Amino acid sequence: MNIGSRNKKWTTAVLTAAVMTAAGACGGGSSSEAGGGDKVKIVFSYWGSDARQKLTEQAIAKFEEKNPTIDVEGDFSNWDSYYEKLATKIAANDAPDVMTIEIRGLAEYAGRGALADLAGKLNTGDLDQQVLTSGQVDGKQYAVPTGVNTFAMLVNPSVLEKAKQKLPDDKSWTWPQWMELAKKVSADGGGVTGAEYNYNPAWLQIYAAQKGEKFYDGSKIGVSPETLKEWWGIHQQLVKDKAAPEPAKTVELLTAGPEQALLSTNQGAMGMWWSNQLNAVSKASGQDLTLLRAPKIEGASSGGMFLQPAMYYTASSKSEHAAEANKFIDFLVNDPDAAAILLSDRGLPTNGKVLAAVKDKLPAVDQKTLAFIDDIKSELSPISVPPKGAMEMESILKRNSEEVWFGRTTPDEGAQKFLSEANAALAG
Repeated sequence: MNIGSRNKKWTTAVLTAAVMTAAGACGGGSSSEAGGGDKVKIVFSYWGSDARQKLTEQAIAKFEEKNPTIDVEGDFSNWDSYYEKLATKIAANDAPDVMTIEIRGLAEYAGRGALADLAGKLNTGDLDQQVLTSGQVDGKQYAVPTGVNTFAMLVNPSVLEKAKQKLPDDKSWTWPQWMELAKKVSADGGGVTGAEYNYNPAWLQIYAAQKGEKFYDGSKIGVSPETLKEWWGIHQQLVKDKAAPEPAKTVELLTAGPEQALLSTNQGAMGMWWSNQLNAVSKASGQDLTLLRAPKIEGASSGGMFLQPAMYYTASSKSEHAAEANKFIDFLVNDPDAAAILLSDRGLPTNGKVLAAVKDKLPAVDQKTLAFIDDIKSELSPISVPPKGAMEMESILKRNSEEVWFGRTTPDEGAQKFLSEANAALAG
């Protein structure tokens, strides 16, 4: 997320709101705005790709068909602008009635008083209760998970086969083995790159956990400078071996998003992504991709992978149409018709009955995601809500990673700068 500091973001939003003339009614507005009659309009704010927007519009249409007195206005944004736009609306007292929030923003928005307590407001009895508790902050149910996923290695087996390489045993492979495999694929001469890098904090969290370190240790970063330097060193070695793109190309690819990744354009063999992104990447590539466990540090007692809500549904604490907002969230997580449309786009459903109802309807790629998560579920660390300030981690890690990758600073200096900036963000 390429935005400024957390406090600066909120301060800017407040200042912007102060000069807005439309700081009146919050939520979806009056019935007259919805076209008159007895209809109520609510606004649903979310981010994503064009594919997600199309699926969401279909789900909204189905909800409106079942609830003819409610109109839902989808407020769609791309990822880079989502939180800046949302913060401005909240500061202007014009918050969407229903908002999508990621786990890194949960404590932040709950702490600002922006979210309603959903306890007892919708049916949660059929949801995975362990996953559901991840939507709680200070004992209050501010959020409901859309579904679950995990950060994993996505692989194109056909590319490995063309390079005369075998699909690795992901129960035992190590980072050096992954790097060597990527090197061999790149050296094959077919114009395909063995691996692509990603500075998503989830990857560093996995690597750190394999060394027995927590990414967040209370309200501080638990990753040591040595671990951070080792993690950067993996990318530097891949580039040196021509097993991954040069830093400038890596930055370009990450900015473009998963549908433009090397895997998506059939120019790459392996990359780390969220499991719910397998569908989008597979569609873009037209290939039969697969999911593998992340490689391990040799001798590591834990694989470091973890289960996480793909995102959450939340409701505004200022909504004038709380009942309708809650009804919409209930539909999204509990109605098989909604699940049949959204499938695994926002993670696999955590409602066991809904999942059972749509399981046979899931396309092959979603069946693969479901089987993968079922296979490794016992190995995954439990969900943990990051502290306030976590929303900044990706931008801080990105900025400092690029400083090291482009040789503008040493790994030692970069590690210290990352830890200083990250801890400052967590301290508020």
